[in-house]
Amino acid sequence: MSTSPSSDSSLPALQARYGPRYRWLLLLSVMVGTMAAIMSSTVINVAIPDMSRHFTLGQERAQWVTSGFMAAMTVSMLTTPWLLARYGYRRTYMGCMWMLLVGGVVGGFANHFPLVLAARVAEGLAAGVVQPIPAIIILRAFQPHEQGRASGIFGMGVVLAPALGPSIGGLLVDAFGWRSIFFMVAPFCLASFWLARRYVPSTSPGGGAANPNGAGLDWRGLVLAAVGTLCLLNGLVELHGGTPLTAAALLGSAAFIVVWFIVTQRRTLRARRKYPDQGVDPLMNLMLFKDRLFAMGSIVAFIYGIALFGSTYLLPVYMQSGLGLSASHVGTILLPSGFVLAVTIAWVGRLADRQPTRRLVSIGLVLLSASFALMVTIDPSRPAQIIPLLIVWAVLGRIGLGFILPSLNIGAMRSLDRNLIPQGASAINFVRMLGGAAGVSLCGIVLEWRLAAHGTQLATGVAGTPARVAAFEETFLMLAAICALAVIAALKLRESTSPPAKTA
Repeated sequence: MSTSPSSDSSLPALQARYGPRYRWLLLLSVMVGTMAAIMSSTVINVAIPDMSRHFTLGQERAQWVTSGFMAAMTVSMLTTPWLLARYGYRRTYMGCMWMLLVGGVVGGFANHFPLVLAARVAEGLAAGVVQPIPAIIILRAFQPHEQGRASGIFGMGVVLAPALGPSIGGLLVDAFGWRSIFFMVAPFCLASFWLARRYVPSTSPGGGAANPNGAGLDWRGLVLAAVGTLCLLNGLVELHGGTPLTAAALLGSAAFIVVWFIVTQRRTLRARRKYPDQGVDPLMNLMLFKDRLFAMGSIVAFIYGIALFGSTYLLPVYMQSGLGLSASHVGTILLPSGFVLAVTIAWVGRLADRQPTRRLVSIGLVLLSASFALMVTIDPSRPAQIIPLLIVWAVLGRIGLGFILPSLNIGAMRSLDRNLIPQGASAINFVRMLGGAAGVSLCGIVLEWRLAAHGTQLATGVAGTPARVAAFEETFLMLAAICALAVIAALKLRESTSPPAKTA
């Protein structure tokens, strides 16, 4: 087999060239890019304290490096089906990898915080478009009895990036400063270019040719989604750091925009059905939520996003600013849990082909909730116990994630019509990331609120004081309660069967 790319890069040609193993080569190719996207979203957290000191920022402003990325990633996910239909897998995927690479380089060399924030937003836009693609490929290219295994193998590879990322990132921050974090995505982006030119097809989902003259982008829906997300995030920040009137105005605007968005999406869908050759496709096909399994999965995904991304932000800050550990210590503590997560995902991926989604997801949520609640057992006055307990509770939480990750998205979309799979993957990822973006802000707000209630601040004072640790513990208990709430929706994930999927 030649390793040089052929001039015919359509899906049928690549399937003929590489045979039955092609679907695994395609999954590997998009896995590398997804690793870069996920690493860029999580590794920055170990650099936030150093970045805050460098730019003399308060905690609320510094967290916009994370929440700005999350907001951009959340909104851009909705454009994935349109981009794939218009430009195909390869051009969409490689364009995102270029944006991710450029954002990392610019952020690493930036001397002003607004430029760092702009680079993070660019990275978030690219990461958002990429993330629904693997689920689309798994559901379209693999048979139902293989989908859990494919999701598990893909998830095992993807989580190794954020598992190794904080450890390597912590060492880089201690040795070279916060700027080095931005360059960590470069090797993954370069590898993704090489793989994409060989294995990612130029065609759109289903194997059809990309249509640059197809339906236009639903710009009105996209603007409403972006403005609504920003109003929600800023409203959450204003709940603590601003005035009640401003917070009420922003959150009220977010609620109004949600209603407006739903109305416009329904009108767009009706117009598209009436005039198939005119107009635009809706940014989010609301017919998806008539499927009970998908609707319940979306509720779980939203709450799960709050807990997952909120804790991803909170845990490194707790260990550094709450317990006084160094960035390299943080990475070392999180490393075992990352490997445990990878192994758990691979194992649960095989179970997902045989066990009900509701059972696996419910077990995962219970374990995740317990890991947050047990953070209160860490006593700074007993330093010998701090690191062992942090490792154990982090491992417990990652086992919980390992039960959820390979089963939730695939299980929630199995009963969807094949033509709705790209929209479904985009929508459920959007809902999860919307929860994640809100979760990062929510954790920051609750933490600042509890710190003020205990008469201390994160920017001043000494790590390890009872007041500061108590504020962190109360924030972890909030996350535990949120995960416990998600179990109610998870128990309603009753699956139905769907026709086998055979094309990407």
